[in-house]
Amino acid sequence: MGRILGTRGLMPNPKAGTIVQPDDLPRAIKEARQGRVEFKVDKTGNLHVPIGKMTFTSQEMLTNLGALMDAIQRAKPSGAKGVYIRRVTLTSSMAPGIHLDTNQALTTNAAAA
Repeated sequence: MGRILGTRGLMPNPKAGTIVQPDDLPRAIKEARQGRVEFKVDKTGNLHVPIGKMTFTSQEMLTNLGALMDAIQRAKPSGAKGVYIRRVTLTSSMAPGIHLDTNQALTTNAAAA
């Protein structure tokens, strides 16, 4: 299984939260029910993260987008210089993308709260 899962980055890992100790099980279940989402950057620097479903209202989508942008800003390495987020595109899995204004997307968290 290591050959298959390892090459795709799906190997269980305590750092990623896919392996938990019995003491941490209630916390892991609570986070999973609340919709915990892991995000990684691919080789070209793109970040693919689901922020909702088509059945969500626009306010729920804005809230999720704001929380995601806030998490990305907090995860920014201290040594990173220059523009950290260049473009933001919102798309469904089988539709063309909608380009968002990056500055407005970054301030979405403050507007949604």
